[in-house]
Amino acid sequence: MTPPLDISRRQFLTASAVTAGAALLAGCSPAATASGTQTLQFWHLLSGGDGVIMSSLLDGVNKAQDAYRIRPTVLAWGTPYYTKLAMAAAGGRAPDVAVMHATRVLGWAPGGLLDAWDLDRLAELGVDERTFPKPIWQKGEVDGEHLSIALDAHPFVLMYNTDICEKAGVLDSDGQLMRASTPEEFLDLVTAVAEASEGHGLSYGYLGDGAQMWRLFYTLYAQHGTEMKLPEGGEAEIDTDVAVESLTYMQTLLDGKLAAKQSDYGTAVAEFSTGKSGLFLTGVWELRTMQDAGIPFDVAPIPPIFGTPAAYADSHSFVLPHQTRPNEQRRDLTYQFVADMLKGSFDWATAGHIPAYLPVTESPEYQDLLPQAHYAEAATYVVYDPPAWFTGSGSNFQSEFGAAAQPALLSGSDPAAAIERFTSRVNRFLSQPNPADPEGSRS
Repeated sequence: MTPPLDISRRQFLTASAVTAGAALLAGCSPAATASGTQTLQFWHLLSGGDGVIMSSLLDGVNKAQDAYRIRPTVLAWGTPYYTKLAMAAAGGRAPDVAVMHATRVLGWAPGGLLDAWDLDRLAELGVDERTFPKPIWQKGEVDGEHLSIALDAHPFVLMYNTDICEKAGVLDSDGQLMRASTPEEFLDLVTAVAEASEGHGLSYGYLGDGAQMWRLFYTLYAQHGTEMKLPEGGEAEIDTDVAVESLTYMQTLLDGKLAAKQSDYGTAVAEFSTGKSGLFLTGVWELRTMQDAGIPFDVAPIPPIFGTPAAYADSHSFVLPHQTRPNEQRRDLTYQFVADMLKGSFDWATAGHIPAYLPVTESPEYQDLLPQAHYAEAATYVVYDPPAWFTGSGSNFQSEFGAAAQPALLSGSDPAAAIERFTSRVNRFLSQPNPADPEGSRS
């Protein structure tokens, strides 16, 4: 079985050795302008609408001061990005700062591919645990060190067409979606919306998309007040009863009337964006899509139908790729850059993401930003992938969940068998060493 990482251990070690020399040469290039302004190298993986807004934010911080200038490098999302960043970090002369998904950080920690953030240094700039929602701040800590600082949270949410939902009688006196508090109440709500819609009550695309299946499944799983634990070298600790109940509920929604039994992500986007369905389970990243579509819609957190508020999410986070001999002046300016980005992240919310910096989301201006303010509470109860070196956005872990779960969602076959298949695959992952861990590479 192929190790569930972007590259194999042998490929990683070989490529790292080759890249180290190139990285050292790259680090010798001038890093300051004639005026004394330091140039900071910043790698990220944001493209499309996110990329446009990120460029605008970078232009803003560049123009606001003369101490540093950001030189961004944009690489393809997923495997290409993480592979190149890992190899640059292994060479010891990586960019000054980079963006990673918070869920991918743990896999890098054992190999020393990331430098820890100095929390005292950040606190002097107005960035500390008091300025972040608790789960988002805590996600940045690995083995007692803070390895990432979140720019945002981008949770799974429930979008709804306000015209259709008004027709269905499921809006409250404020014109917002009634919040179901039990599985039965949510089914009743979706049923009412289905009767008022041209197509389905709920759009949810999942075919061939393990990440989509996982996002909804783990939201429902976490709403039971439990979490998965994946101890290194051990066996997965998964509450089978909760997992089966969560997957069974997904089957119930995909009955062909409430939601299409067979729908890929693009089809679900098209159905909701053209006004043919009243509800849409998706990520906040589709906010701009629906605004551009011109439909009347709002956004709500996924209701806590199993008792505990929870929403699957990830975070775009700032990391310090390892540098063998960091330039302390540029390192100081890197801290300043991150603080500037956090404090100026209001416009990042226009992409749909929830800014992680509380002074932004608690500001009067943000409360007037709609529909973003209607789902901002989700940042206080986001849940991330269970920590393990092989989990996270774009990982094979999520793909393997999809491979196990999709047959059950398509055919209505035994969800318990699907969970058993998934657990078996996770246990195989756990039996393999982290390719980025020097100790594991010798085993």
